[in-house]
Amino acid sequence: MKEIKAIIRPFKLLEVIDELTKIEGLPGVTVSEIKGFGKSRAKNASDKIIYDMIEFIPRVKLEVVVIDDMADDVVNVIQKYAHTGNTGDGKIFVCEVKEVVKIRTNERGEGAI
Repeated sequence: MKEIKAIIRPFKLLEVIDELTKIEGLPGVTVSEIKGFGKSRAKNASDKIIYDMIEFIPRVKLEVVVIDDMADDVVNVIQKYAHTGNTGDGKIFVCEVKEVVKIRTNERGEGAI
């Protein structure tokens, strides 16, 4: 199993989610509003937020856990539909998931996704 985390621009969220929902068997997506900065430290960003003299940029984080065979499809959709070609488009992280436990049923493994 793989966990895919993607940091994307907020205005790309609906387009990315719309395309992700077309992936058959996608178990679901968690979406969080976040803020942060990259290598440029948000210096030239037009949408920056300043907290205690530190500049942040608003972004959205998507998180999804899928079976291994589905991971490339999810990454490819996010890459394609979150892309603008400009600095600050975001990042996609793919990590191994050792175990999943469904709290309601105590089911474990791929069936718990």
